Amino acid sequence: MTVPNAAAPDPRPLTGEPVSLDLLNTRWMADGVRQDLLTGTDGLAIWLAANGLDGRFAADPATLRHTLTARDALGALVDRPGDPAATARVDAVLGHGRIRATLTAEGPGEQPEFADPAWGPGWTAARDYLDLLRTQPDRIRKCAHEACILHFFDTSRNGTRRWCSMALCGNRAKASRHYARTKDQ
Repeated sequence: MTVPNAAAPDPRPLTGEPVSLDLLNTRWMADGVRQDLLTGTDGLAIWLAANGLDGRFAADPATLRHTLTARDALGALVDRPGDPAATARVDAVLGHGRIRATLTAEGPGEQPEFADPAWGPGWTAARDYLDLLRTQPDRIRKCAHEACILHFFDTSRNGTRRWCSMALCGNRAKASRHYARTKDQ
């Protein structure tokens, strides 16, 4: 059995989003070809490390399977907000864990608990999505570039961010508009 290599570089073009959107962003487009970080436990190890979950959850086949289930459920809900079937899929993922209220020396806290720890990363992502919906659901966005499938949480002051990255998709859109203008002259 090979040990997953969490020290491998993260190949994704957009990282650092909230864990729920970062899970969706384990699929992306590169040169017109769909890429997927979660094709095996090595990719799962990279994603767990990128989200600070590697010390809490194993990058094993069961965790990969459950994390993919959560990614598909979240993807369906983001694509079809309010859809009862998509909502039920996310709710089913959330059914694999719970929050236990705690009191520590630092004060009140919460501790997630799982009957099966392999559901932990997927449940954590689904729980994070609930937090985004609770705070600012209108800031959950899909990149406006037609060839991009990435998602982000708009933290811009006025809430008008359109691109996953101005350097990538925003620049491509500007270049396309410039080309279209100059082509007609």
